[in-house]
Amino acid sequence: MMRSLAAWTLILAWGVALPGPARAADGLVQAQDFQADARIAAKRRVPVLVVFTSPGCPYCERVKQEYLIPMHKDRAYRNRVIIREVTIGSDTPLADFDGSRTTEGAFAAAHKVFMVPTVQVYDTRGQAAGDAIVGLLIPDYYFGYLEAAIDAGGRKVRGK
Repeated sequence: MMRSLAAWTLILAWGVALPGPARAADGLVQAQDFQADARIAAKRRVPVLVVFTSPGCPYCERVKQEYLIPMHKDRAYRNRVIIREVTIGSDTPLADFDGSRTTEGAFAAAHKVFMVPTVQVYDTRGQAAGDAIVGLLIPDYYFGYLEAAIDAGGRKVRGK
């Protein structure tokens, strides 16, 4: 009995400790410091892709689950792009590309993002590398839109 109780206690303790890292591994990384992300991106010579979302948005979840999370998990994409998520309207603190302190909501507003999901690819200085992808558009072509945006961002970062 004591052995069983000890085993369940260990399992529950492990389960409580797991959700934070598991979410990071199973989902997207919430933006916290774009200046640090930009330094990493510059070293790797890759762009930064930001998906702007809002809670309860079914299209946001679909874009994340069907496209961006699989990209984020794919080792090949880690060599092509850094992917971050920003929640519009959120007051969660965030460092902008220039290091200034802001919030996720203020960052979205400053970049004129009011509709979700919106995907924008940035160079390492925080400049848009092309047009934003607003909405889900045509699901059959969405992956192609993402690929084109990442490629354009990569060319801009590498100066080609």
